[in-house]
Amino acid sequence: MSGPAPLTAEEFWRRYDAMESRLSAPLSERMLDLLGLRPGMRVLDLATGRGEPALRAARRVGQKGLVLGVDVSEGMLAFAKEKAVAEGLGNLQLRAANAESLDGVPLAHFHAATARWGLMYMDSPVAALAAARRALLPGGQLVAALWAEPDRVPYYTLPRRLLERHRPLPPLDPNAPGTFRYADVHRMEDDFRRAGFTVAHVEEMDVPVVESEDPAYVVAWARALGLTRLLDGLSEAVQRAWEEEFSLELDRHRVDGRVRLGGVTRIVLAG
Repeated sequence: MSGPAPLTAEEFWRRYDAMESRLSAPLSERMLDLLGLRPGMRVLDLATGRGEPALRAARRVGQKGLVLGVDVSEGMLAFAKEKAVAEGLGNLQLRAANAESLDGVPLAHFHAATARWGLMYMDSPVAALAAARRALLPGGQLVAALWAEPDRVPYYTLPRRLLERHRPLPPLDPNAPGTFRYADVHRMEDDFRRAGFTVAHVEEMDVPVVESEDPAYVVAWARALGLTRLLDGLSEAVQRAWEEEFSLELDRHRVDGRVRLGGVTRIVLAG
């Protein structure tokens, strides 16, 4: 059986951005708090995507400040631009660029840099960190958000654990780009050090990324986020069984009438 066609990243975020941005706002705000952003500062946001946390940083630094968001996806940047225009944020610049080289980005220019849930998906995150280090002024700091161990990130692992009852799934490869590339704190610290950073502070936050009164909404969200291809080819009966099992598990996560899924994120401050 073939299910619905997978959504592109832009299609996914245009559908779910408002919900996820609301749920994950405390994470973005905490990242900016740790950097001590003030009006007039210049901020570099790596893998800015749909504008998290670049839009929030632009509000904080004000019109005398500047935020430059870089991403490889023109479509995602166009979405972020729409949001910036709607908010009247004229101090947010968006540029299609590879974070691993940051070609055309000025050196020793920014007071701070951010990378929210982006580093772990890059082919060469050490190169991206080193490029960000070069773009920072002396004394500048970078804050990154990185997912913790798989067993503490149920938004990703719960639907896959249930799917494994019906088909084998490829094992997680901590050396490849992916959600859990920096689940190992020691690996994270070593890569930051190789890029010229010293980790100054690490804290954890439990961050929801999806919620609904209806488990079916969360099931559809999980499909769209990355399970469509894994479910494709399974019989209708097997897919229905997985959906039912997932819905039952989601009901166990229900609080005050709503189902929430997310996971533990580490917030890393380095200079």
